[in-house]
Amino acid sequence: MPIPTVTHGTFTIERTFKSAPARVFDAFSDQAKKRRWFAEGPGFHLDAFEMDFRVGGSDRLRFRFVADKPIAEGTPCANDTVYMDIVPDARIVIAYGMSVAGQPISSSLATMEFLPDGTGTRFVFTEQAAFFAGGDGIEIREAGTRELFGQLATELGE
Repeated sequence: MPIPTVTHGTFTIERTFKSAPARVFDAFSDQAKKRRWFAEGPGFHLDAFEMDFRVGGSDRLRFRFVADKPIAEGTPCANDTVYMDIVPDARIVIAYGMSVAGQPISSSLATMEFLPDGTGTRFVFTEQAAFFAGGDGIEIREAGTRELFGQLATELGE
């Protein structure tokens, strides 16, 4: 039996927000705010979102795409996150896995830095991922992450 493939990838997204680091950080740590920009975005049907924002705590997201991008409409998807490190208003480190139709497609380590930049924030997101056979791949993951941060900017009123 052949060994399933795994592909590794890393990307970094840097973005400046007009909001102060504490306000941007709050959009990640407040369940209602994070749910709006992270879980309820256009193109998704939300089935479940639970959040326990503390080191060792976890998030549980269950959703389905409402259009064929990049996965067939109605296919159940899951994102399970564990918080590895939290420095209030400065840093969040998570480990997370994604699955589609019950099959794991990736495991990732992601670091978010909230750096003061004048009166705003220089936000630096770095993700290191292992994509399993049938996974989305680094290009699609980065594009989806950029889209999420656009929704974050909307949540912040920017």
